[in-house]
Amino acid sequence: MANDNVTYHSYDVVIVGAGGAGMRAAIEAGPHAKVAVVSKLFPTRSHTGAAQGGMAAALANVEEDSWEWHTFDTVKGGDYLVDQDAAEILAKESVQAVIDLENMGLPFNRTPDGKIDQRRFGGHTRDHGKAPVRRSCYAADRTGHMILQTLYQNCVKLGIEFYNEFYVLDLAMNDGKPSAVVAYELATGDIHVFAAKSIVFATGGFGKIYKTTSNAHTLTGDGVGIIFRKGLPLEDMEFYQFHPTGLAGLGILLSEAARGEGGILRNASGERFMERYAPTIKDLAPRDMVARAMANEVREGRGGGPNKDYVFLDLTHLEPAVIDAKLPDITEFARTYLGVEPYTEPVPVFPTAHYAMGGIPTNIKAEVLSDNDTVVPGLYAAGECACVSVHGANRLGTNSLLDINVFGKRAGRYAVEYAKTAKQVPVPENAADEVLAMLEKVRKAKGKEKVAQLRKELQETMDKNAQVFRTEETLNEAFDKIQELRKRYENISIQDQGKRFNTDLLEAIELGFLLDLAEVTVITCRERRESRGAHLREDFPTRDDQKFMVHSMAYKTENTDKATGTNIKLGWKPVVITNYQPMERKY
Repeated sequence: MANDNVTYHSYDVVIVGAGGAGMRAAIEAGPHAKVAVVSKLFPTRSHTGAAQGGMAAALANVEEDSWEWHTFDTVKGGDYLVDQDAAEILAKESVQAVIDLENMGLPFNRTPDGKIDQRRFGGHTRDHGKAPVRRSCYAADRTGHMILQTLYQNCVKLGIEFYNEFYVLDLAMNDGKPSAVVAYELATGDIHVFAAKSIVFATGGFGKIYKTTSNAHTLTGDGVGIIFRKGLPLEDMEFYQFHPTGLAGLGILLSEAARGEGGILRNASGERFMERYAPTIKDLAPRDMVARAMANEVREGRGGGPNKDYVFLDLTHLEPAVIDAKLPDITEFARTYLGVEPYTEPVPVFPTAHYAMGGIPTNIKAEVLSDNDTVVPGLYAAGECACVSVHGANRLGTNSLLDINVFGKRAGRYAVEYAKTAKQVPVPENAADEVLAMLEKVRKAKGKEKVAQLRKELQETMDKNAQVFRTEETLNEAFDKIQELRKRYENISIQDQGKRFNTDLLEAIELGFLLDLAEVTVITCRERRESRGAHLREDFPTRDDQKFMVHSMAYKTENTDKATGTNIKLGWKPVVITNYQPMERKY
């Protein structure tokens, strides 16, 4: 296994990704095993830090609440595509997840009597949908930032080993079992092979397939793409959430907490239009409904601005002291990026690509599945890259920070349990060869296409054809464009030929993952001929429970699949239903 540029490491558990899910897994696993966290970013730069509004848990500190109501809201909010056994675990373990963070030192906002304060959030109700409930535990409007800092401090306390700015680019398998991950070290250009008995993927989302997105530049879906390239399936990739309140034209997120504190969405004439779409809970309807309503107002000519292409988030009726205390970050964003003063002016907003409900299929132990129910031994996934599926067709606000803590903890626990008795799967001698060849091919390429231009065209076609509204025609247009971009991708070149800090090289590699994931997204959107949650087909406007009360499963194949016309084959997997039968979603 000799190679001058390849370094070998050995651990019991290797965690890929140092966001909330990855570090929560590390805290659970760290005291019981030799653990390494491999991350393309310094941990506190991970995208969990961008989450603003809060973390759902039925603490009942402010109003009566129960985990059963939380489960129902999660299932109903996900348009009944949620696996209900997983949703029950999410809701039941939410209280302990919050207490865990409090014990680690997280500074939650407090009620006057010292309890953790809670506020309203979209889709969260009491008594199975009768009225909004205060369920979101929060730290001003920077809850994700506080969680990330708290988890990192506790990882440091436990002595967890971090490999920061290491880009994991491959998963080494041996006889169908994972043996190691292969990473590129940004500072040196060297390759590292991390052998482990258990491997946890916690690599986040892939919002950069879209142009208008709340996601950071680094969210290119590398982890999800690696799993897909290994022939393992991806689940429910057609469901991508568009957060209603992105800053118009930019996509930078304004938290749902603004509406939780009383913010109102208005069209150009000042009408509170959500009263027409969701008369009971209005601006606090689930995100898919609000995003569609906003897009519809614009399409029907009631948008604001010179191009009539956005609506307004109105906070002007709130006390400045309330805004400063509970929404300091998002109001500063409005001032900085749009030059709007939220005290006195409504803020221009429009839906932004925000969160992947789909991803790497797992069971409730966070074990990765190779088909509908077969476990890949020693391989785990948690957080946005995973699909357990607690979010179904539409994730409720504040359930993401909950998901990373509940299933991050579970991934760490079960990964350690497996590592205690498992033997290290032998690492293939050529484990690093594919990555070395891929990097060399890109570095030496002499084509005429520029990576930035291809990425721009991909993001623009996804925004235009596969965003809030979709049809067979628009999806075919996106599909054809992606095939064109794939051919052009074979003819790229990069300027930086160096080894140290070669982000030019890595952006070219990331574009390959983006093309893969955009193609899977478009194909699964095209094949799901119904509207459900975040997936709205204007040519199939109703939900079809007879045919599509199932999860999609997309597999990469050697040969072209007749049904899809590509080397992606689709299968279907039943939804787990326990207590809640599908019904019409009314709010």
